[in-house]
Amino acid sequence: MKLYSIPTGTLKLDGGSMFGVVPKTLWSSAYPADENNLCTWAMRCLLVDTGNRKVLIDNGIGDHHDEKFRSLYGLNGEDSVGKSLATHGLSPDDITDVILTHLHFDHCGGSVKFNDDRSRLIPAFPGATYWVSKTQWDNASHPNQREKASFLKKTFTPVLETNQLAFIEEEGELFPGITVRIFDGHTQGQVIPFIRYKNTTVVFVADLIPSSAHIPLSWMLSFDMQPMVTLMEKEDFLNEAADNQYVLFLEHDLYHECCTVQRTEKGVRLKETFEFQFI
Repeated sequence: MKLYSIPTGTLKLDGGSMFGVVPKTLWSSAYPADENNLCTWAMRCLLVDTGNRKVLIDNGIGDHHDEKFRSLYGLNGEDSVGKSLATHGLSPDDITDVILTHLHFDHCGGSVKFNDDRSRLIPAFPGATYWVSKTQWDNASHPNQREKASFLKKTFTPVLETNQLAFIEEEGELFPGITVRIFDGHTQGQVIPFIRYKNTTVVFVADLIPSSAHIPLSWMLSFDMQPMVTLMEKEDFLNEAADNQYVLFLEHDLYHECCTVQRTEKGVRLKETFEFQFI
């Protein structure tokens, strides 16, 4: 098995939204904001090459959005899925499977691209099966008013139309070396992949723990639909991660690709951060 970090660009989001009830005087020292209170966040994906499969976990926001949308979210950076795959001698045609942790647009927007005449959106990975939890699909297809803006149906309905969609309906091994678990605090049916790699477990923590700054239990997203569920899920997971020395692969942390955690008198806290190629 081989693992590759796949950067797909960055976006800007309000710092208060990203840290919830935590005061800015605290979070800004850990994760700085600009003069408009906007923080820059990575959209970092993970490619798992099992030998038989090339599995991409999430795919960023995509490059098919109009200028108004790009300006609203401050999309920037030179990275894209295609460019990052190319650095490893691969193209979107090589991807056999795409695991979507959830269907918020910054995680699944790269699932689609314009066709040649830019008249419609089509799957960006023509040979891939797209995996998403059934609960999340139902949630995204019929969203509540609070979460509705986070789902752009144009980013995921084309894969249904081409019969490339497959549902994850229970936790367990999806592929050899890759197991999935379901977390509901951030959004119903968020899939968190656990990858057994060499002598450790790498966990793609998605929006359960968006950055290393979000490790303290109360440092949570305002976007979480069920914050008390997030609190319980984080506590259980972080204790497990500390006890088993999991490597946490951080999707949104601009400054750190990976980290580990440890138990302390104040609870589970950050142990160390490091670049992905050094694991």
